[in-house]
Amino acid sequence: MNKVKWGVLGTAYIFERDTARGMKLAKNCELTAIAGRTQEKADAFREKYGFARAYGSYEELLKDPEIEAVYIALPNTLHYEWTIKALQHGKHVLCEKPLAPTEQQAREMFRTARENHVLLMEAFAYQHSPYIKEIHKLITEGVIGDIRYVEAALITSDYDHSNIRMRKETFGGSTYDIGVYSLSFLQRILGAVPESIHAAAAFSGEGIDTYTTAVMEYGGGMRAHFDCGMVLETEKNASLDRFQIHGSKGSICSVDFGFNAPGTLTYRLCTFDGVDEVRKVEVPNNYCLEVEQFGRCVRNEEEPYLTEAFSVALAGTVDRILKQIGY
Repeated sequence: MNKVKWGVLGTAYIFERDTARGMKLAKNCELTAIAGRTQEKADAFREKYGFARAYGSYEELLKDPEIEAVYIALPNTLHYEWTIKALQHGKHVLCEKPLAPTEQQAREMFRTARENHVLLMEAFAYQHSPYIKEIHKLITEGVIGDIRYVEAALITSDYDHSNIRMRKETFGGSTYDIGVYSLSFLQRILGAVPESIHAAAAFSGEGIDTYTTAVMEYGGGMRAHFDCGMVLETEKNASLDRFQIHGSKGSICSVDFGFNAPGTLTYRLCTFDGVDEVRKVEVPNNYCLEVEQFGRCVRNEEEPYLTEAFSVALAGTVDRILKQIGY
């Protein structure tokens, strides 16, 4: 197999916890180089994960002519800057969510990708899950009819306030960090952006939104509700993930579900003509699915599953919510 040679910018927890395993499992991925803020940290990751090379600066990795695709695992504040630089160096880019702090920056990033004839995709591993794709297929096939109401939520632990996600200057807060999961789920299911948004939030002393909720109205009488918050027991890595989708012919509700969870996930399908069953879906490592899909895109075998239109629209919805809550 003609593997894609990958470089990783950053030694963040998301890479250690999740993406590293996905990249090692991906059959079309070659771990070519890792770059950190220091050579020492990069060397440690090279040895731990089996990269061929390690660089003590991000710029050095981007100058490596062998690197084809770059995964950006940097803090939210650095996504725009280093995605633009990577694209300008002719690298295909898979950038962690949220792609950019604003819709305008997201548009600029995709424009840069087009100008340099390379690909850009936002990293939402769960969107590649066969569980999510099965739910979406049921919706598009009209199994529960026309959608009337959808709700989605992701609530996690609170964190020590030295954590990067708990600081406003690093674009922390529940909407940026986890709200984008619920919002991207709504966008995938409804295939539209809201016509109106009614949002409210609770804030920490540092000014980040620790809990945000919104009611959204769409065309055709569709409505949606989302919740996100970092309010469960501090540093316990607890999580509450859920959704409900109600249509004119029935409903689909999560049972055993986690946005990025692998394993056996379940949902309940109920229809007004008598179906009432819990269905199982076997889900492999979502990060592996994501990396393999992007690798096929690099090889011109597919188009990115997370499209420019999807990510720009999502960034615009986040903009509107944050503006309304006064973030």
